Amino acid sequence: MDNLILVKPSKELEKDILDYRQEFLDYGEKHINGSCGLSHYDNFDEWLDIALSIEKDRLSSNNVHASTYFSVRESDKRIIGSIQLRHWLTEELEKYGGHIGYGIRPSERRKGYGKQQLALVLDKARELMIPRVMISCDKNNIASSRTIISCGGILTSESVYKGQEIKIYWIDLYK
Repeated sequence: MDNLILVKPSKELEKDILDYRQEFLDYGEKHINGSCGLSHYDNFDEWLDIALSIEKDRLSSNNVHASTYFSVRESDKRIIGSIQLRHWLTEELEKYGGHIGYGIRPSERRKGYGKQQLALVLDKARELMIPRVMISCDKNNIASSRTIISCGGILTSESVYKGQEIKIYWIDLYK
């Protein structure tokens, strides 16, 4: 497995980001976790403006500031995943969403990239002085559960959100 780096979305990455988006759509997936809603935008520039502005200027649809990144494989510069770090939690996010949402492109799953991507964004959370982060995943998403646990996640509860059973994990960043 090659090393990943996190990069912020940019106009220079437009072709690669759109290719990443298309792979999810080709696999029949309508939502791309951690991508600031990329699958819902037909206009790249509109999406890019939102993805960059919610970091500091305006609030996301969850009413928080959030940083969106793509994980890029160093060896071939291919986008492997997307991950979003919410800078704080609203009451709703604390119940169901958490600080971090992430996804790995379908053709690159089950290769260990999720763990590497999550570890990289945990460093970003430390830079923002977030003491602990919450991550939720579907109860039946065993791969995501394993990824979260491998990065120090502790299962604290299970819940139901929009009819879907979810698991809630917390990771203490300053142990």
